Amino acid sequence: MGLGTYLASVKARDPAPRSRLEILTYPGVWALGFHRIAHALYRARLFFLARVVNHLSRFLTAIDIHPGARIGRNLFIDHGFVVIGETAEIGDDVTIYQGATLGGTNPASGIGGKRHPTIGNGVVISLGAAILGPIRVGDGARIGANAVVTKDVPAGATMVGIPARPIPVVVKEEPAFVPYGTPCSEVFDPVTQRHELMKCELEALKARVAQLERLLAKASDAA
Repeated sequence: MGLGTYLASVKARDPAPRSRLEILTYPGVWALGFHRIAHALYRARLFFLARVVNHLSRFLTAIDIHPGARIGRNLFIDHGFVVIGETAEIGDDVTIYQGATLGGTNPASGIGGKRHPTIGNGVVISLGAAILGPIRVGDGARIGANAVVTKDVPAGATMVGIPARPIPVVVKEEPAFVPYGTPCSEVFDPVTQRHELMKCELEALKARVAQLERLLAKASDAA
């Protein structure tokens, strides 16, 4: 994969840059470049040198990718403060927004020493999301903002909440890319709908109580 192809993939997912040259200033691009070096050192069992490169990258970009993490093509990290653990595996064309974490669990509970998640192709991980443990996120899944995922995610699912749960998403026309993973204007969440209905009913009851209090006050004055 050439640099031009990678920069084009980033530009397709981010409308902000005016040119490919501007994308070269992104911390996520630098973090990925540093990781390629650190990962090569890690595979050569030069663990200390790999860590040195990792710490330099974290200092410069505010993105912490363990040298052991396996990353596919065209990863786009939009802004910083992202953490990717040692045994994490990331597929192709994945987008990760600021503050997201691919975290691990107790090594004793892992599968063959794997403690971090496996992310499929084309996954979008929104800001502040945490994907924890040796679980798998299927191809094309979307992880909503601040969601905490601790179980496997089916391909194409949209996950929200703590703990994260799949929600039905109705999209009139599927776009090529949905920023932050969730088309907010097209989300139908039954839990949220019930909550809004309860709020409406509560407001109606409050209005009725206020009306009864006024009538009671008038009756007391008349007496």
